[in-house]
Amino acid sequence: MFTQYDDAINWIHDRLKFGVKPGLKRMEWLLNKLDHPEKNIPTIHVAGTNGKGSTISYMLHMLMEAGYKVGTFTSPYIETFNERISVNGQPITDDEMLSLVNEVKPYAEKIENTDLGSPTEFEIITTMMFLYFGKVNKPDFLLLETGLGGRLDSTNVINPILSVITNIGYDHMNILGDTITDIAREKAGIIKKGRPIFTTAEKEDALEVLSQTAKEKKAPYYSLGKDISVKNLSPWEYGEKFSVKTETNTYEDVKIKMRGNHQIKNAALAISVIDYLKELGAVKITYDEVMKGIKKSIWKGRFELIYQNPFVIVDGAHNDEGIESLIDTIKRHYSHTRIHILFSALSDKNYKKMIDRLSTVATTMHFTTFDFPRAAKAEDLYSACELDKKSFSISWQGLLNKLLVSNENKKNDLIIVTGSLYFISAIRNYLLKKDSNNKST
Repeated sequence: MFTQYDDAINWIHDRLKFGVKPGLKRMEWLLNKLDHPEKNIPTIHVAGTNGKGSTISYMLHMLMEAGYKVGTFTSPYIETFNERISVNGQPITDDEMLSLVNEVKPYAEKIENTDLGSPTEFEIITTMMFLYFGKVNKPDFLLLETGLGGRLDSTNVINPILSVITNIGYDHMNILGDTITDIAREKAGIIKKGRPIFTTAEKEDALEVLSQTAKEKKAPYYSLGKDISVKNLSPWEYGEKFSVKTETNTYEDVKIKMRGNHQIKNAALAISVIDYLKELGAVKITYDEVMKGIKKSIWKGRFELIYQNPFVIVDGAHNDEGIESLIDTIKRHYSHTRIHILFSALSDKNYKKMIDRLSTVATTMHFTTFDFPRAAKAEDLYSACELDKKSFSISWQGLLNKLLVSNENKKNDLIIVTGSLYFISAIRNYLLKKDSNNKST
C-alpha cells in the first residue's frame, strides 16, 4: 500500500523494464479480477500511426460543447503523467491516481506468480484507466487511444460504439511488420463485428485491408475521400478553414486552430464520427456546438506555438509521416520565413531520413540529446545531416538558449523543435516556465 503519490508513480515507471509484450491475456486476467469494469463504459476506440491525439481532441471538444462528460486515455503524456487519464481535458488528481495504483497493485503482484508473467507499464496504466472510468467516475463517452498497433494492444479488450483509424504509415515496424499491409492488419484488429469504422487512411494497401476486414466483420465502413469529403481548403489567420461533407450533412467554413492539411483530415474524421452519432440518436448536438467545439480544439505538442520572442513552435513529429506533415505545414504557413530546427530523436528511429527531409525546409539545423535510455547521440544526428549550417551540443538547454538569444527580435525567423515526443515534452515545459518567469519580472 502506497501512501505517497511519487512512490506510486515510480512503481508504475519501474515496470518499463518489462518492455512491450503484445497480447491480451494479462489484461483479461487483471480485468476479470476487477469484475470487468471495461464492460461498463461507452467507448470510441482510436488507432493509427499519427493523428490519434488530435482526432480525440476534436471529438472531445465537440462533445464537451454539447454538455457531455468525456473521458480520454492517451499517451505519451506531455506535462504530467496524470493527463493520460483525463475527464473533460483535466487530468485525474494525484489522490485518484494513488488510489487506483493501490487497488491494482495486489493483482499485478498475483499475476506475476502465474504463467502469464509480469504486466507491463502500459498494461498497468490501462487497467487503472478502465477501473477509473468503469467504477470510479463513469463518463458519457470514453475516447480510448491505442498504445501500439491495435489487434494485440492492451486497450483492445472492449466492444466499442465504433472504431476510428487515422492515417497508417511506417512506425514500430519491429513489432507491427515491415509492410503497410502488415501494419494495417494490426490496426484493423480494433474493428469489431457490426461496429462502424471510420478512417483517414490513404495508402491503397492499407485501405484494402481495412475495407476487407470491415466487410468480414459486417462493420459499416466510412473513409475520407469516399464517404467523407473535404473541400474549400484555405489557410486561416489562426489555423485552417474548410468545409466537410459527411454521409448526411455538410459543415461549411469550419475553422480549426491546429495547422496543416493533416489536421484538416483529422478534424473531418472527428466531425463525421460525431455527425454519425448524432444521426444515430446517441448524441444530441447542434450545428453551432460542432463548429464551436472544433474551433476550440488544441493538442499539446502538435505544431504548438509556445514562445513569442523569438517564435518557437514544438511539434512531436517522430516518424516519416509526422515529418512530412510538419514540412507541409511549414510550407503552407511559413514559406517566406527562415526556419531554424532543433532536433533530437530516439536511436532506433530512421533519423537520417527524417533529417534529410527537414533539411529541405531548414535554414539552419541544430542537434542535441536528452535524458532517455534510447536517445540518439547529438554527434550522430549532426553527422547524419548534410546541411552546411548546422551545430550540435549534448546540452539541449544550452543549445536552445543560444538559439533564443541569436533569434530574438527577428520577426522573420522561426525556431521549430521536433523529433521525439519525450524530447519536445522537456523543451515545452522548460520554455513555458521560462516564458512565465519573463512575464513576472
